[in-house]
Amino acid sequence: MTNLEKLCAFLKDSEGALITDEINRRYFTDFPSSDGFLLAFKDGAVFATDSRYIEAAQRKITSCQVLETGVNAKIKDIAEKHGCKRIYIQSEITTVSQLRSYEKNLPDFELISDGTLDALISDLRTVKSQEEKEKIIKAQRIAEMAFEHILSFIKPGVSERDISLELDYFMLRNGAEALSFETIAVSGKNSSMPHGVPGDKRIEKGDFITMDFGAVVEGYHSDMTRTVAVGSVSEKQRRVYEIVLRAKNACLSGLREGITGKEADALARDIIAAEGFGGNFGHGTGHGVGLEIHEKPNLSPRNEKPLKAGEIVTVEPGIYLPGEFGVRIEDMAFITAEGCENLTKAPEELIVL
Repeated sequence: MTNLEKLCAFLKDSEGALITDEINRRYFTDFPSSDGFLLAFKDGAVFATDSRYIEAAQRKITSCQVLETGVNAKIKDIAEKHGCKRIYIQSEITTVSQLRSYEKNLPDFELISDGTLDALISDLRTVKSQEEKEKIIKAQRIAEMAFEHILSFIKPGVSERDISLELDYFMLRNGAEALSFETIAVSGKNSSMPHGVPGDKRIEKGDFITMDFGAVVEGYHSDMTRTVAVGSVSEKQRRVYEIVLRAKNACLSGLREGITGKEADALARDIIAAEGFGGNFGHGTGHGVGLEIHEKPNLSPRNEKPLKAGEIVTVEPGIYLPGEFGVRIEDMAFITAEGCENLTKAPEELIVL
């Protein structure tokens, strides 16, 4: 059953679901566009977009009817043709002004904005199909090639910005349609900032360099982080690196269907805390990845929900010592009933360039 068929199966005879945001339109139709809407019903769906996309949409989308907005694709008309009386809308992304517009233009319909549709979409999107998984893996392999490439590029004197731009250029030249997010490449004292911005700082011997980056393939993101050293490492740097690596691998070893996000987070967090660095690990251990770089589920102390087979999550513990250095190591894992499959194949042992 396709994603769109699952959405339609949720609806009753007199109900419709209105999908207006770009990410979820693409999720249900496999067609990217900056304009349009999808109206789903129990007996099928209609995708409407403007003249810029209509020809491509009619060629690409085979799962539902495709209409051109501005011609004959009005929400009211389409809903009435399908005998719809109640329309679910996305409460999480619908603005107050949009809701008022729906209420004004759809006076004869009951609008349901109680979060039901959002919850359904979230449940569908967290569990990845084999096709979605393969797209994420393809994106990850591009990122891994970029990591292998950057190891020969890094040397004393190059700047953090040089490194981030080189990673970006390599990924885009080698199959990425976009970057998963703004690439992080921070070194030395700057590496203690988990989301530091690459700047003009030049690489020096003895620096740790933390690089967090990813590629996008057919809309699906990858995410990886590696920390490498230049020239030499101190005993403290090596110890911190080994603690973070041990925490990451302990979490990966314990991941499985049924464990909660909180329990998964604790697998890594408890190791870091036991070594005396609990106060230096402030963010969650991981997050879901898919059409967006941050999706549900989260591996964090606040997530009491159990993980499900088919979910793809990052595992990215870190230790950050202000004024000194930081270490983060990140893999992506595919959850199964028995455990998890590590989708990341890049070296994880400490690399000293």
